[in-house]
Amino acid sequence: MASWKGIYFILTLFWGSFFGSIFMLGPFLPLMFVNPSWYRWINNRLVATWLTLPAALLETMFGVKVIITGDAFVPGERSVIIMNHRTRMDWMFLWNCLMRYSYLRLEKICLKASLKSVPGFENSKARSNAFAEKNGLQKYEYVLHPRTTGFTFVVDRLREGKNLDAIHDITVAYPHNIPQSEKHLLQGDFPREIHFHVRRYPVDTLPTSKEDLQLWCHKRWEEKEERLRSFYQGEKNFYFTGQSVIPPCKSELRVFVVKLLSILYWTLFSPAMCLLIYLYGLVRWYFVITIVIFVLQERIFGGLEIIELACYRLLHKQPHLNSKKNE
Repeated sequence: MASWKGIYFILTLFWGSFFGSIFMLGPFLPLMFVNPSWYRWINNRLVATWLTLPAALLETMFGVKVIITGDAFVPGERSVIIMNHRTRMDWMFLWNCLMRYSYLRLEKICLKASLKSVPGFENSKARSNAFAEKNGLQKYEYVLHPRTTGFTFVVDRLREGKNLDAIHDITVAYPHNIPQSEKHLLQGDFPREIHFHVRRYPVDTLPTSKEDLQLWCHKRWEEKEERLRSFYQGEKNFYFTGQSVIPPCKSELRVFVVKLLSILYWTLFSPAMCLLIYLYGLVRWYFVITIVIFVLQERIFGGLEIIELACYRLLHKQPHLNSKKNE
């Protein structure tokens, strides 16, 4: 049964993202066709303001405790994050970790289209074990077997362009309740504690060949399995690793202020936009036209990121073509 906390959480996130897309991101869409780099810079910061909202609600309103141990993050570092998945909601809970290290505006989630409707952990584990049996691999109890093709592709491409500084290997664990899906959040079943254990691997320590990089990734998952076994069968923390809590680059006071400002801003933002729509005809026209644009681009092109990438390639190809003509 849905609870008032769950309903409040889901509706606040939905209306914030809906009105934020229209009235915060919408006005900057034309910039994508003129200067995609500036558009991306602005877009990252606007999206990051919304990403603070679920993190703020989870901790401030619903009392979720976040504990981070292991290696420190380097603010602004270009990194690929790999993480085990215990619930459909891991990606959202990760924002509570990244918020403390100024990573929210840099975060991009890479997912296969088929994984947008991933089943629960137990069903996924059955499929993972079937995959392991078919390929002669070890069966896991606490993690799913990694699919290394996408990982090696992303790492190799980033290394080729000299756009990678490190890999952050994050192990997430839930010592108490583990909400598996949005349905559990709607019922008010929020995790009481979330533990993140971080291992940082500088890019120059990674294997160079694709095959060795795949083996490296599998090794990290073997370590995760043992780490999580010790976690759940022990005192349900990562202190046994010998690595203590990481000091955040932001003080807890600053994090607290960010969370309060986020809740205040987004609580007022959606009603304010509704009021503007009600009062002004011009705003109503903008509202309707922008919705139509968002719907059409999704249907025709498959998403704004596809259009953005095409604009970037076109504008960065032009100087190259001009130089060839001059020759």
